[in-house]
Amino acid sequence: MAQEHKAGFVNIVGNPNVGKSTLMNDLVGERVSIITAKAQTTRHRIMGIVNTPDYQIVFSDTPGVLSPKYKLQESMLNFSEGALTDADILLYVTDVVEDPTKNADFLAKVAKERSPVLLVINKIDLVKNQDELNALIDRWKEILPNAEVFPTSALEHFNVTNLMARIVELLPPSPPYFGKDALTDKPARFFVTEIIREKILLNYEKEVPYSTEVIVEKFEEQENSIHIMATIFVERDSQKGIIIGKAGSKLKKVGMDARKDIEKFFDKRVYLELFVKVEPNWRNRENKLKSFGYIE
Repeated sequence: MAQEHKAGFVNIVGNPNVGKSTLMNDLVGERVSIITAKAQTTRHRIMGIVNTPDYQIVFSDTPGVLSPKYKLQESMLNFSEGALTDADILLYVTDVVEDPTKNADFLAKVAKERSPVLLVINKIDLVKNQDELNALIDRWKEILPNAEVFPTSALEHFNVTNLMARIVELLPPSPPYFGKDALTDKPARFFVTEIIREKILLNYEKEVPYSTEVIVEKFEEQENSIHIMATIFVERDSQKGIIIGKAGSKLKKVGMDARKDIEKFFDKRVYLELFVKVEPNWRNRENKLKSFGYIE
């Protein structure tokens, strides 16, 4: 008798900077979410899909949970809270340095979750000894008594294989939700904007990256090459100057870094043009957040 096909949604939640995107990319085996060392890099719920003949896992990486300061962050928190309602399996990711009592309200919701919860304690390569790790595991068991605990290091690929095996075991019987050749439900230009945004996060300091949004205006794909025009929106003229840099030097570097990654992603030669425009206070303007895809 043939084994019944399994499929399910596995949602990854947790505070900023605990390594959710690194973990998801390790589980999916493809670079689907963007990874940077700055908080809040995942603003949308990004899906990475793992297919085998026997199962389909739809991973969803969510923005780090935080107390919202403006409309954009409210929308980001909604993505994370929504992840609690539609998960077949919930992955709550923390790490060895974060205070377990942080965001107690959100944790209380996770504790009431009916779906299986897998608690991933990431970055255990930073723990000094086994006793320290055991104490941390005990602490988390008090907070999330129903969760199964997986100490991991996504960076070192430690214990990720066991985590993946457990996810497969817990998947409910179901036909696939997406085509078996699908890697993600996002269109190609979405990855272009994520790659450009990642380079902005890596190349600029302070608040500037969080005031930017990237929109792909043109994506023309030929057999061997892609021509892309993208606009970087900022909130103030001073930010525009910072993004462009002296004689355009900073923007040129972002363009070069992004182009290399986009070429790798699509395996084609890429011609990339970047423009910078000022869109005052876009993070608090509902019509702008709608047009940028943050509000349904």
